[in-house]
Amino acid sequence: MGSSEERVVAVIMVGGPTKGTRFRPLSLNVPKPLFPLAGQPMVHHPISACSRIPNLAQIYLIGFYEEREFALYVSAISNELRVPVRYLREDRPHGSAGGLYTFRDYILEENPSHIFLLNCDVCCSFPLPQMLDAHKNYGGMGTILVIKVSAESANQFGELVADPVTNELLHYTEKPETFVSDLINCGVYIFTPDIFKAIQASFTQRKDRANLRRTTSFEALQSATKALPADYLRLDQDILSPLAGKKELYTYETSDFWEQIKTPGMSLKCSGLYLAQFRRTSPILLAGSKGSRSATIIDDVYIHPSAKVHPSAKIGPNVSISANARIGAGARLISCIILDDVEIKENAVVIHSIVGWKSSIGKWSRVQGEGDYYAKLGITILGESVAVEDEVVVINSIVLPNKTLNVSVQEEIIL
Repeated sequence: MGSSEERVVAVIMVGGPTKGTRFRPLSLNVPKPLFPLAGQPMVHHPISACSRIPNLAQIYLIGFYEEREFALYVSAISNELRVPVRYLREDRPHGSAGGLYTFRDYILEENPSHIFLLNCDVCCSFPLPQMLDAHKNYGGMGTILVIKVSAESANQFGELVADPVTNELLHYTEKPETFVSDLINCGVYIFTPDIFKAIQASFTQRKDRANLRRTTSFEALQSATKALPADYLRLDQDILSPLAGKKELYTYETSDFWEQIKTPGMSLKCSGLYLAQFRRTSPILLAGSKGSRSATIIDDVYIHPSAKVHPSAKIGPNVSISANARIGAGARLISCIILDDVEIKENAVVIHSIVGWKSSIGKWSRVQGEGDYYAKLGITILGESVAVEDEVVVINSIVLPNKTLNVSVQEEIIL
């Protein structure tokens, strides 16, 4: 494990039920962090990356889901990776910095020299050991993973300016109205324990400002409507912005893939990115054509060992098939996530779609999206226990759970 001076703790923020609304109808069945991407729960990917950090002592998941929703997964992943993983439940949202501070006693229990902080809904290659090396060389309090994006999309994220030579963070602004930089915050950080002093200082400053501020009754009313809870603190606006340019924070740039997983469409894209990464890191997880008695596999495909796929089916690229799914003769699957206990019957076609738990797609039916991962109806989503009858076509639609479709639909949301 290494000496106590070298110990590292990782914290993954998983949010809560009120944070997964854009992920519906998929988050109606399972907490968003446990939704499978490339055959593994979303949170598995950052946990797996953390397990490769040298001298890792503990991984904490912080969120406000019920503990019972994570209990089985936490136990299984701890045993699988042989790394202690623990879920810490917030009584209510405290913000990213506030949530970290709430559980400071747990986090500091291992006397860590460094603390990683990751957001669960980030999809990337997580170059954590390299970040740790860079952070030690910088000698600051924190290092932020950053990436360059197009100028058109930069304002959807936290934009920052860094010194091109030293990589020091000089300026940080969250979702600015005007263009600041094409360098954005990836939501992956490493800090020394001094981050807790910075958070405490921010809480103190906020309290002092509140005590000193004298406002008119109108201003008081305005501020009251905008006021955040006293123990709610955001890492980006409340901590990173004030510390920029003070030789405390630095950046580590990745040139690999990076996305935010905010919607079902993005989960399908990110599942493909993780499948492609498996080819380099875990090729054993990918399916392959094994002669004439197995299905035709094209590029990166995950098939759960309990799934049954007919030898005449053609699967891929970017397909993930979950437990106990049954794929019939002549079926064609492209760019889709097939969840547990789904049945896809003979000669059915599924393209750019997510097929929910226990759903069925009839013979010669077609379930398809246009493949625009960013559009509201850019992929087709079937909720749990949706039955698409034989010879029915479903295009660019979202179908909520427990529906039966016996007529074709296009660009509809079926409640």
